[in-house]
This record gives sequence, C-alpha cells and structure tokens, in this order.
Amino acid sequence: MENIVTFSQLLKVTGQNEKRISEVFWELESHMLEKSPEEVRNLARRNLEVMSSSIQDGLKNFGVSPSGMSGEDSQKILKRYKNADNLPFNRLIGRILGYSIAISEENQRMGRIVACPTAGSCGIVPSVITGYAEEYGFSEERQVNALITAGGIGKIIAQQMPLAGAVAGCQAECGVASAMAAGAAVDLMQGTNEQIVHAAVLALKNIMGLVCDPVAGLVEVPCIKRNGFLAVHAVTSSEMALAGIQSFIPPDEVIQAVKQVGVLMSPMLKESSEAGLAVTDTAKQVLKNIRK
Repeated sequence: MENIVTFSQLLKVTGQNEKRISEVFWELESHMLEKSPEEVRNLARRNLEVMSSSIQDGLKNFGVSPSGMSGEDSQKILKRYKNADNLPFNRLIGRILGYSIAISEENQRMGRIVACPTAGSCGIVPSVITGYAEEYGFSEERQVNALITAGGIGKIIAQQMPLAGAVAGCQAECGVASAMAAGAAVDLMQGTNEQIVHAAVLALKNIMGLVCDPVAGLVEVPCIKRNGFLAVHAVTSSEMALAGIQSFIPPDEVIQAVKQVGVLMSPMLKESSEAGLAVTDTAKQVLKNIRK
C-alpha cells in the first residue's frame, strides 16, 4: 500500500475504495508499522486512554504554576457551564473549553499527555473528541476512528510542512491541532470524507500566520488559553463543513500557503520569546522574577 502525502491523493483513494478516511489510515499504518490492524487500533485506544487520564488529572490537580501565570482556569470554565439548564451546544463548548485548558495545565505541571501533534497543542484534539463523545454518547470505537482520522490529517500536513513553533510559528502547532480536531469532529458526526478534509483546511487557513511568542519561554502564556480558543475554532470549522461549506482554495494549496507564511515569518516570532507578548512589560517582569 502506497503512502499518502496529499489530501487530493487521500480523497482519490477513499473514493476508489469506498472507505472512510479512518479505514484508509488504519490499513496504511498497519502496513507501514508492520503491525496487525488490531495492534494499530490498540495503539490508538492507548492514546485515547492517556488523553482521558490527562483531562481528569488536569481537573484534579489544582494550583498556580511556579511562574504564577497559570494553573486554575479549567475549573472556572467547567463551573460556568455546569448548570443543567444550559443548552446542549453550550454544554459541549463548556466541556471542550474546560478539558482543553485542563490538559494544557497538566502539561505545564509535567503530567502525562499525548503530544497531538505537539506538547504545546496537546489539549485541542483530546478535548474535542472527549467533549463530543460525552455529549452524544459516542462509543470508544467511534472515538478511536476519529483519533485515527485526526492522526491521518496531521500526518498529511506534516509531510508537507514542519509542525514546530520554532520553525513555522504556532500556526504549525495549535493551528494544525485545530485542523486535526475539526476533522475528528466531522468524523464523529458521520460527515463525508470531503467534509472532513474541508473542515481541517478551513480551520488551518483561518489561523494562518499565528505566531509563537511564549512568555518567559514557558508553555503557559499564551499557549494554555490558546488551546481553548483553537479547540472551539475546530468546532466552528466542523460545523461549517457539515453545512456543506468548502474551502475556496484547494486543501493542498492551503497547506503550501501556510508553509510559505511560516518561512516568511520573522525568527523573532518563532518560539524565541523575542517579540510579541513575550516582550511586554509584564512578561519581562515575570522573566525577571523567575531568574531570581
């Protein structure tokens, strides 16, 4: 089985074989890893379990980080949305926001997370898959399929551009994670393969140019809250795709455009903490206090 490196190739393969994206990548990973199909699904299940644990650990472990910049926001979100009178959509958004921040806070505490695709963007994919699964009662198998779909989206993008804030800014981390989560959400809602792909690229192209400017060089500000914003961004993108909206610019051209923007982006805005929020007066004071 040949590797799949573009979205156009992916849609051609799924169309010819009348298979879901998750099925194609399930078989592809089995072939490339030289593992049985069931072993591949077990790997996905294990990652799903770690994601679930990181949500619970993030909600359970409470307290401000050593820098004083983060650590207590996930509970605030969930408390706001806990009211049973909230509409289902509000409950879904509340879960996703709370879970994404909880995982990101657990990451800054050096807890166990799944880098999907990176540690700095670890809260986006898990919060979307888990939030939808809890709200709609989706089975573990359906969640595994969505996770495989998300992984396939990330793999295609990674084969065309680097997924590192130090190389292409946060558009390559939280932006790609949002694309992966958007595709996973459409998969969970049983959208078509074309809708999955367009959800992914709608999310990616509308976060193009996002810089990486961590305060004090830590994965806290703006990283943690950014996970929450980009998780909801994924939901917006998935809803647009499910409604039949497509990206005017073809999917693979979107990736090339994002890659170009990453190349053109100033090195000062690529995880160096030399510009943006990282050089505000408040950020400088935080750095000074940490160095004491």
